Amino acid sequence: MQNRPYRSALYIPGSKDRALDKARGLPVDVILFDLEDAVAPDAKIAARDTLHAALSDGGYGQRLRIVRINGLDTEWGRADAAAVAAMDCDAILLPKVNGTEDVDALAAFVPDMPIWAMMETPQGILNTAQIANHPRIAGFVLGTNDLAKDLNSRTRAALTTSLQICVLAARAAGIVALDGVYNAFKDEDGLRAECIEGRDMGFDGKTLIHPAQVAITNEIFGPTAEEIDLARRQIAAFEAAEAEGQGVAVVDGRIVENLHIVTARATLAKAEAIAALETT
Repeated sequence: MQNRPYRSALYIPGSKDRALDKARGLPVDVILFDLEDAVAPDAKIAARDTLHAALSDGGYGQRLRIVRINGLDTEWGRADAAAVAAMDCDAILLPKVNGTEDVDALAAFVPDMPIWAMMETPQGILNTAQIANHPRIAGFVLGTNDLAKDLNSRTRAALTTSLQICVLAARAAGIVALDGVYNAFKDEDGLRAECIEGRDMGFDGKTLIHPAQVAITNEIFGPTAEEIDLARRQIAAFEAAEAEGQGVAVVDGRIVENLHIVTARATLAKAEAIAALETT
């Protein structure tokens, strides 16, 4: 999963046929099919069948298909989990994960499916490392709206510690970490700024609430032409230096060591994965 792009992860309500169909043509890397917040209480049961049919029909290409269920402590959660176990999807997303016991409870319903965790409660943040290292966990999705509510915080800056803890735990465990949503979907400048912040913090991508946010998010979280060019030149220079028995190279006046080559190769692998996804 390391070379797969996760730049953009769009929430799609599992109850809406039109939205489910439209998602087939959107240039997103991940689709978060939602049975939780995006579905009204009186539509939750029917949404399982609607989503099951859409996933069975296919047409989503190489996009990662993740289904978010309702919490297991709700009247819908357990039936959601059982239904998703029979769906043609790639992973299941559990909201409000407080600890590894929540992951264990879901694992009993989906023994063969990767589990992603919504990190959106103070207790969950305090248990981030343990959750990240659970053998069934494949990724984190930050629920910044719920987290801000529980923390009684009013700014994105107030969430910095929680965001960084999640990235740190994800990197240590080798799993994916997706930043939370940007609510003002018509504010392109604000979205761009938050994407840049999330990217520079270390997130693999960002969750989205509207298709209008996809292009900017893909741009910010994808390697630029300049970064791809630099990566190629760094690799070439380093390989030439190694052939001469040297341990370092110089590119654009900067030292290039093996650690830079690891990053350079990862950049090229990501660019290739994005190109492959965009052709499907």
